[in-house]
Formats: sequence, structure tokens, C-alpha cells
Amino acid sequence: MNKMKQFLWFCSGANMALLKKCPTESNKYMGIGGTVFFTGILAALSAGYALYTVFGLWYWGVVFGLIWGVMIFNLDRFIVSSMRKKDSAWSEWKLAFPRLVLAVFLALVISKPLELKVFEREINRVVDEGKIQAMTEAKIGLEGAFPEVARLEEENQALRDEITAKSVFRDQKQKEYDEERFGVKTPGTTGIVGLGTNAKKKEEQLDAAQVDLEALQQRNWAKIDENETAIQEAIDRRQLAFEEQQKSIDEYDGLAARMDALSSLTAGSNAIALANLFIILLFVAMETAPVIVKLIAGRGPYDELMDKAESEVAVYAKEMKFKNEEKSRQRLQLFKETLGVDTELAIKKAIHKSKIMTNAEMDVLERSLSTRKEEEAPQETSS
Repeated sequence: MNKMKQFLWFCSGANMALLKKCPTESNKYMGIGGTVFFTGILAALSAGYALYTVFGLWYWGVVFGLIWGVMIFNLDRFIVSSMRKKDSAWSEWKLAFPRLVLAVFLALVISKPLELKVFEREINRVVDEGKIQAMTEAKIGLEGAFPEVARLEEENQALRDEITAKSVFRDQKQKEYDEERFGVKTPGTTGIVGLGTNAKKKEEQLDAAQVDLEALQQRNWAKIDENETAIQEAIDRRQLAFEEQQKSIDEYDGLAARMDALSSLTAGSNAIALANLFIILLFVAMETAPVIVKLIAGRGPYDELMDKAESEVAVYAKEMKFKNEEKSRQRLQLFKETLGVDTELAIKKAIHKSKIMTNAEMDVLERSLSTRKEEEAPQETSS
């Protein structure tokens, strides 16, 4: 339990050394840390499912989900730890507002993939309906792209109708010939049995009709076979084009397609829209909970100790800055004094005041004075 408590303290971004001195603040920061931790877990699950939907590879979903979860965890931890309790409530809300906006944005990003998972069955139905409609439209479009199929089929039907009409005409001549030969009385026959003059004429007409029929059949069936070959080739090309489109239609099952399907569901059903809104609000509440807790919680001992520690650091930094500036001022004053007087006297002063100078600075000063003495020596000799 002690390790769990320290882990939750770490998740809350609190200073453990100071928090150990404030036992009354322990539960508050354990709750804040737990909220940050579980928000990171939900973010990892959400991102992992989203990437699995896109690529269909579970290991990439696991890797990216872990990376995204750690990033969200670290960001939430920073948001919570960077907030400080102030004496003025307006100052606290002014500082917390950008953090609340960021928390809401993160909640919307995290909640979307999990919304898709919650409504997965309904989304699958909408996606499948969209695929069927897309395939139907693709078939209609391809029929327009290959008009020769319909044209050749109409031409073949016309050729078959022509053969049928010629067959009917031949059958009619056969009937008239048989009626004349067997003595059946009709408006077109004599009613005399036997092969008379009229019967021979009917036979000649029958033979001519048979010859015409055979010639027409030979010509039309050859044309029909040729058209059937062309139709099959066009159908094969159309089927190949449809299979390519079908492949792309089947692959239309990614994140964007599912989000579009979810949008259609929420637009068409008030119940689904309300449930979707509640899921979003749940994640917004979870993501903003640590910030809200920090805002509504009173100023406690931990905040006092944090202010004391920060104040000590600020005072120490201010003192060190003043000391460094004073040392720099004294060194500059020393250089000004030593460079304008006798060399021996300057060396004695430098040695006398060396307590405020480092060894390196003393070496630089002595070399500078020696160089100046060497430059002044030739001038005294010439004088």
C-alpha cells in the first residue's frame, strides 16, 4: 500500500518530500494521481484501437497505444502539477482556464475511438449498407462505360426475331401446302385432294421459304456468334473493372468511414446521439477532474510548504545574484585603480586585495602589469 500511495503521488505530480510532511493532504493527491493514471490508460486503449482500425495490425496498435497513453499521462501530470493555489479565486481560474481548454480537447480526442468501439455493431451495419450502395452505383456506372454490351445484345435479339419471323413464314407455307395436298378447304386452297397445280405452287413457295430461312439462319447465327464473342470480351473487361472497384469498396472500412457512419447514426437517431453525448461528457469529466479538484480544494499545508520552498529558492537566487554583481563591481574597481598608478604599488595593492580575486584573475592581472612594465622600460631609457 505504501508503494501504491507513492506511485499515485508521483502520478499527481506532487513533491513527495513535502507531501510526506502533510498527512492530511495524502488522500487528495492520491485521488488526483489515480485520475491522471486511469486517464492515461484510457488514452492508450483509445489510441491502440484507433490505430488497429487504420492498419489492422495488433502489434502496431499496442506500440502506438502505449506511446500515446504515456504522452497523455505525462501531459495531464504536467497540467495538474503546474497549478498553484492562490489567495485569489479569480487568479486561480484565470490560470486554470487554458488548462481546462486543453483538458477538454484531449477528452474529445480520447473519447472518439472508444465511441466507435461502443457503437461497433451499428457502425458495421451502416458501413455494409454503404458498401452495397457503392457496388450498385459502380455496376450502373460500368454499364454506362461499356454501352456496346447492350447494343450488341439488342442487335442479337433483332437477328433472332428475324429468324423467328422467317420460321413463322415458312411454317405458314408448310401449312398451306399440307392443306392443299390433303384437300382441306380454306380461303387459300381449292379443297381438292392430290398434287395438283395449286399444290405444286404451294410446294414451290414452301421450298423458296425454306431456302430463305436456311440462308437467313446461316447469316444471322454467324453474326450472333460474332456478337456473343464481342459481348463476352466486353463483359470480361467490365468485370475486371468492377473487381478493382470492389476491392477499393471493401477496403472502405477505416477510421474515416466509421466516423462518417457514426455521424449518420447520431443524425438519424436521437437515442444514439444522446448516448454519444453522454460518453463524450464522461471523458470530459474524467479529463478535467484533476484540474477541477485542484480548483475547488482549499489551500492546505502542502500549498503552504510549496510556497515556502519556492520562496526560499527565489530569495537564495536573489542573494546570489546580488553577491555576484558586487564581486564583479569590486573587480572592475580594482582594475581601474591598478592600471592608472605605479607598477610596484599596483602589484602591492593587488596582492593586498587578492582575497576578493581568484587565482586565475590574479595571474591575468600580474601578466598585464608585467607587460606594461616592459613597455615602459624602453621609454625611461630613452629619456
